[in-house]
Amino acid sequence: MWVIPPEASAEFVAHMEEVLEVYQRPYQPERPVVCLDETFTQLMGEVREPLPPAPGQVERYDSVYVRNGVASLFLAFEPLAGWREVQITEGRTRKDFAQVVRDLVDGRYREADKVVLVMDQLNTHSTASLYEAFAPEEARRIAERLEIHHTPKHGSWLDRAEIGLSALARDLPERVGERADLEQHLKAWTERRNQTQVKAQWQFTTKEARIKLRKLYPTYDG
Repeated sequence: MWVIPPEASAEFVAHMEEVLEVYQRPYQPERPVVCLDETFTQLMGEVREPLPPAPGQVERYDSVYVRNGVASLFLAFEPLAGWREVQITEGRTRKDFAQVVRDLVDGRYREADKVVLVMDQLNTHSTASLYEAFAPEEARRIAERLEIHHTPKHGSWLDRAEIGLSALARDLPERVGERADLEQHLKAWTERRNQTQVKAQWQFTTKEARIKLRKLYPTYDG
């Protein structure tokens, strides 16, 4: 259970209502709403071949495995279009974040006026990362293509990309040993989900927040 310090409640609800307003916007191809989140996964190789599934039994893995490092994953999710993309990066640094964002604005969204980006408040999730990764002119060019909204601290659950990462985690095999194998799994997962345009059903609105989370709202003395 997440706990909001009383002194931070006003900031929390302000960010929350800002994000919830963004989620109520109608679909606009020229200003797509894109949620971005990141995680990592351990690459674990097998010492022995897993036992294949049999009637009444799932595939079984040996308890001993080989660590092959960690892969960082960035997931971009456009809820109203049912589109997502996963990128594997070497890490989760400012430069990794900046490259992912540039790929979005220059790739799928190159014709958009603005990309409305919803993210949590990780310290790398800012336009400052663009200036650390690129020349000033390039950083400014990318920044001008963005409209950024941050979920509140202790409220990263408002980032709908988290739903995508949860779905991805359930779909991946118990163990993936090599980066090339992980890339194949991610490619298959994104293609399958995008072809069927799987969307995240979001019902939580500002009106509901003011009722269900009323204890988080500061007392109004006016």
